[in-house]
Amino acid sequence: MQSKEPSWSNLLRPNGEEEATSAHRYSVLKQRIIALMVAISVVPLCLMAAIDYYHYRDVLWNEVIDPLRALENKTKHSLELFAAERVSTVSFIASAYSFEQISDPKKLDRILSILSQEFQEFVDLGLYDAGGQQVSYAGPYELAGKNYSEQAWFQEVRVKGVYISDVFMGYRKFPHIAIAVKRKNESGQTWILRATINTTRFDNVIASMGLTPQSDAFLVNREGILQTKSKFFGKIFEKLPMEVPPESYQPSVIEMTDPKGREVILVYSYLLKPDFILMVVKPEGLIFKGWTALRSDLLAVFLVSGVVILFVVFRVIDRLIGRLRESDDEREAAFRQMEHNHKLSSIGRLAAGVAHEINNPIAVIGEKSGLAKDLIAMEPEFPKRDRFDNLMNSILQSVERCGTITHRLLGFARRMDVHIELLDLNSLIQEVLGFLEKEAIYRDIEINLDLSNDLPRIPSDRGQLQQVFLNLINNAFAAVEEGGMISVATFEKDVDTVGTIVKDNGIGMSEETINHLYEPFFTTKPGSGTGLGLSITYGIVKRLGGEIQVQSSPGVGSSFVVYLPKKAEQ
Repeated sequence: MQSKEPSWSNLLRPNGEEEATSAHRYSVLKQRIIALMVAISVVPLCLMAAIDYYHYRDVLWNEVIDPLRALENKTKHSLELFAAERVSTVSFIASAYSFEQISDPKKLDRILSILSQEFQEFVDLGLYDAGGQQVSYAGPYELAGKNYSEQAWFQEVRVKGVYISDVFMGYRKFPHIAIAVKRKNESGQTWILRATINTTRFDNVIASMGLTPQSDAFLVNREGILQTKSKFFGKIFEKLPMEVPPESYQPSVIEMTDPKGREVILVYSYLLKPDFILMVVKPEGLIFKGWTALRSDLLAVFLVSGVVILFVVFRVIDRLIGRLRESDDEREAAFRQMEHNHKLSSIGRLAAGVAHEINNPIAVIGEKSGLAKDLIAMEPEFPKRDRFDNLMNSILQSVERCGTITHRLLGFARRMDVHIELLDLNSLIQEVLGFLEKEAIYRDIEINLDLSNDLPRIPSDRGQLQQVFLNLINNAFAAVEEGGMISVATFEKDVDTVGTIVKDNGIGMSEETINHLYEPFFTTKPGSGTGLGLSITYGIVKRLGGEIQVQSSPGVGSSFVVYLPKKAEQ
């Protein structure tokens, strides 16, 4: 006998179609449970994060923007108050002095001198009659005698009574505004007093806002012409490089992208007098610097929480489905085992009844046959003695064979006593093969052994194990043709179990045959088999605390695996 290591990689695999169906069912269940758990855990987290995000942003918006609105409003009132005071001052002079008094250039110079001491912004004063002719002038320039009747400001002050100009250069070559008021004396004479004021106060008021270097504040008129200089959007008298916002006399806020591509917050309001727009521009990133940091923290917490939740959900559901699958498999195996045991129990009871019923007439036949043989032996001259002796011997052999069959039936039907001893499984298998060595040589059957060298001794029943392996190897011999191959291997399955594989390359079995393999009287060898060998083998293995499994394919061969415990059952 040759020793050759066989390959068992394809042994004991479940049916592929059933495995695929089962895997798909559990996969669908797993996906649904995961979807449900994610919906229950992650969706509320997303909602909470979104609500917190927008709520905190609104709160932060109000906390940041409200001070900007207040600063805008305060600065607007300061500018309006400055303009109103200067208009009131000019109006007071026009009301306190008569046309004749301020027509005197010396008198007008004295008034300008007093104004300059109190209000340093006043540059000059000019008196104009109803025809636009300049009657008198006090200031650093030679402007007396000029006619302004065609000027737009003159026409406007005649209609409205008060005029405040946009910022302009004029003769003075520095930014200033003009304020003009109309007066009428008791005799119906009309005149206009006009004052020029520099705009340094505008710059001072804007500078007092205390804005950061990244922020900007400036005045523009309704046409978008800068009335004061801007850090980022141009010099005075240049066109503002963005649209003029819609009219609003209360501080309003616009989120926008400036011409430089920055995300900015524009806070603006229209002034009543002068007709300017006060604009404050602040980078949005600077305003929401704290919010951006908090938003990053919130996002990090959200992502980490989401990953942890998903990881836990996947792990828990995976283990849950795995245990559910194992439980279902165990339950199904237990149900099948119970069904099989119930079937074997029923058949066993039937076999026991049949054996007892057969034993009685067989015993009578045997007894009568023996008596007939004795009677023949007592007659020396009995005719055809040899023929009758042969017939009696044939009857007795058949009775003995029937007795063996009924004995096996009874052994299948009742629990036989088990004698436990420590066995060397490798030696036991070699002993069994020794019984069949002659047949193997006669039929040219190759027997390959792969017996584990470090296989531990196991507690079991020698005689019953010999019957188990003799039945399995006999079946393998019956399945192979001359020149076939049978492989026997032993191995350790785990710390509690050893295994033996008997494999052949014979005719194999169909799925239907495997389903009925352990049923009594079921045989694949009609005319020569009793159908009890594997049934008895199955019962013995079960009584010894083991398991037997089979895999077979028609035309390929069969493999039987016997698992036996390393320790005796208590």
